[in-house]
Amino acid sequence: MAAAMKALVKPAGEPGFVLADVPIPAIGPTDVLIRVEKAGICGTDQHIYAWDNWAQARVKPPLIVGHEFMGRVAAVGDAVRSVKVGERVSAEGHIADLTCLLCRTGQAHLCERVEIIGVDRDGAFAEYIAVPEYNVWRLDPAIPDEYAAIFDPLGNAVHTVMAAGVSIKSVVITGVGSIGLMAIPVARAAGAASVYAIDVNPAKLALATHLGADATFLATQSGLVDEIKARTNGDGVDVLLEMSGSAAAIDLGLQMVRNGGTAALLGIPGDSINLNLAERIIFKGLTVLGINGRRMFETWYQTQALVKSGRIDLSSIITHVLPYTQFDRAFELMRKGEAAKIVLDFKGESGSS
Repeated sequence: MAAAMKALVKPAGEPGFVLADVPIPAIGPTDVLIRVEKAGICGTDQHIYAWDNWAQARVKPPLIVGHEFMGRVAAVGDAVRSVKVGERVSAEGHIADLTCLLCRTGQAHLCERVEIIGVDRDGAFAEYIAVPEYNVWRLDPAIPDEYAAIFDPLGNAVHTVMAAGVSIKSVVITGVGSIGLMAIPVARAAGAASVYAIDVNPAKLALATHLGADATFLATQSGLVDEIKARTNGDGVDVLLEMSGSAAAIDLGLQMVRNGGTAALLGIPGDSINLNLAERIIFKGLTVLGINGRRMFETWYQTQALVKSGRIDLSSIITHVLPYTQFDRAFELMRKGEAAKIVLDFKGESGSS
C-alpha cells in the first residue's frame, strides 16, 4: 500500500477546500482502515466549505472533511475481530468515548466527548479513512453503492421522523434539501396522515411532490400559516420537521404547529438566531426535540430495513455522481440549489451529471 493518498482538506480558516496529498491514516489495534469508494456531500460540508460563523466556531483546520461514505475494508488492527479485509462497509460518523453517562445509558449519539469525522477529526473525503471497529457498519449486498454512501443523512431523516412520532399525524417539513426530501418517503413509510413541504426552491418542491408530499409551498408565499391551518381544521400541523436551519423557516414552521404539537429541529443555523420563545413555544406548550445524528445503532437497522423493503427510493434524490476532483463544481451546484444530493466518486470511475 502506498504511503500517501489524495484528500479534500480544509487547510486554513477561509472558504474552500484543496485537493492535497496527505499520509494514509495509521490504525491502532481496534481500528479499521477503509478504502473510500463513494462519499456524499451534506449541509455540514457546505457550512465548512463556505466557512460561515458556525464552521468558524466549531472546526479547527487543517482537517480532512466529509462524513458520509462507503467503501471496502483495506486493513484491520490486531485486536479487530468482527470485520474482515475486503468487506463492503460504511460507518457511523460519531466517534463516542463509550464511557460517559450518555454512552452508558443508550445515548451514544449524544456522547459528551464525541468526535465527528470530517468535523472534529479527519473525515471521509479521502481515499482512505480510519475508524474504530465499533463504528463500522457492514452493508447488505442489496444496498447500491450510492445509497450506501448516504446512509448517514438518510439516518438523520429516519431518526428525526421516528423521534417525532408522525404516525397518523399531519406533518410539515421546512427545508427540502436532501435530508428534507428523504424525510418525505420516510414519514410516509412511518404512517404520516399528511405531509406538506416548504422551501424556496421550486425544483426541489417539484421533487418533494414526486416523493409523496400532499402539497408544497414556496416559503415566500403570503398567508402560508393560514393556508396550513386551513388544511388542518384550523389547528395547525401535529408535527414540524425543521430541516433547513434558516431562522425564517424555523419561525415560520413553529407558527404552523398546533398547540401541544411537536417540533423536531435538525437543520443547523449558520449563526445565532432570534426567536420569540413565549409566542412560538412556551404559550403553545410545544414539545421541541433537538435532533443530532442517529441513534447508535438502532437507526442504522431501521434505515437498512426501509431501503431493503423498497419503500424508500433515493434515485431521484441523488441528482449527481461526480469524480471527487470536481468537488468545487459540486459545491457550486449545491450553493445554487441545482442539486439535491451529490455523491463524490473516489473509486476512479467516471462521474455523471
